[in-house]
Amino acid sequence: MIQSKEQIIKYFKSGIKKTNDFKIGIEHEKFLFSNNKRVNYSKIKEMFQALQDFGWKPVLEKENIIGLNKGGKNITLEPGNQIELSGDKLNHMHEACAESQDYLFELEQVTKKLNIKIVSSGFDPFSKLEEIPNNPKERYKLMTKSMPLGGELSLDMMYRTCGTQLNIDYNSEEDFKKKFLITNSIVPITIALFANSSIVEKKNSNYLSYRSKVWQSTSRGGLPKLFFENLDFEKYAEFIMRFPILFIQHEDKYVSGSSYTFNDFMNGKINEIENRLPTENDLTVHLSTIFTENRLKKYIELRSMDTCGWDCLCAGPAFFIGLLYGNLDEVFDIVKKWNINEIISAYKDSPKNGLKTILGKKTILDWSKDLFEISRKGLINRNELNSKKQNEVKFLDHIKTIIDTSSTNAESIIAKYKKDKNFFYINEK
Repeated sequence: MIQSKEQIIKYFKSGIKKTNDFKIGIEHEKFLFSNNKRVNYSKIKEMFQALQDFGWKPVLEKENIIGLNKGGKNITLEPGNQIELSGDKLNHMHEACAESQDYLFELEQVTKKLNIKIVSSGFDPFSKLEEIPNNPKERYKLMTKSMPLGGELSLDMMYRTCGTQLNIDYNSEEDFKKKFLITNSIVPITIALFANSSIVEKKNSNYLSYRSKVWQSTSRGGLPKLFFENLDFEKYAEFIMRFPILFIQHEDKYVSGSSYTFNDFMNGKINEIENRLPTENDLTVHLSTIFTENRLKKYIELRSMDTCGWDCLCAGPAFFIGLLYGNLDEVFDIVKKWNINEIISAYKDSPKNGLKTILGKKTILDWSKDLFEISRKGLINRNELNSKKQNEVKFLDHIKTIIDTSSTNAESIIAKYKKDKNFFYINEK
């Protein structure tokens, strides 16, 4: 049972790994459409059944299939029937990118047969909120009721967004502190570089990353100033202890915890679950229901990228691996000098202004150029080679194109939208 702050700190310390044992974990979400509408749960069941021919095993909640797993990989079902691949813990970008490619190949074989279109966008470009079907996952019913109370666009986040996440390791508390400061400091840059959600309800939203705008107006989310204040394991433990509970799984039921903090839970003050104390699994669930731009579990999870298609799927993770695994100190020396208020201001501006956003005395485009070079050098330093003796730098090609043209995926979509409103170009290729 978890009864003290020290136990939570110990939980975070248990994630410490030797540098040589660092892994890469990528998660990415996709929208699915059939007959120009978001797929319903019946269609999801068909698709999950068909994917089992590729060795995937069903995950059930009561009698309902809610996901699949294969080895260290999981496919999960999101609130509006988006699907998410949570990849295995892998050694380098060659493995991670191959994993995504294999998954998308399998998904493509199944979706073609079922007349399902895959759309890789950070925000649903077509559907109104009320048009989106739900599914039988119990936690989502509870979240649908409680989440809007703390953020006006929370339901849009749940039902109409898709993102790409990267999970990275740390070798000490000091290493965590550096990596967490960097990842939070460059959130405005991340939003701008990987903006891919400009179209909303078949119209130009006048945002480049509407997904990010939504997440900034979501309950339990945002970019807390605390994350820039020399945050260590103890401070993060105190932060999550004060944080309200979203739900608690108790005897095969989900119970709302919104009236309680995790500290209340630790002190046995939740009557609805017979005042029981939290387990490590309860702690893990609590950590996963804090929707900040980055968060700590037994690893650091980076969460600010819009989902994108195959052309850029590996670019974002490679960019961060070059910075955080390959050239940490150089990028830390840059961001540690940045002003918190200027970061927060750029964070608010970047969903709309993208690469033109001002951060300090430079545009995000100019900062992106600097960070790109640092990342490129970092990937060269790592010297992780594939069978053709190529290093991981090749995965940065998409970002180089963005920087060279000063044009993101979002701007490309807007340009196509002005010429053709049939939206065929939004489908995954």
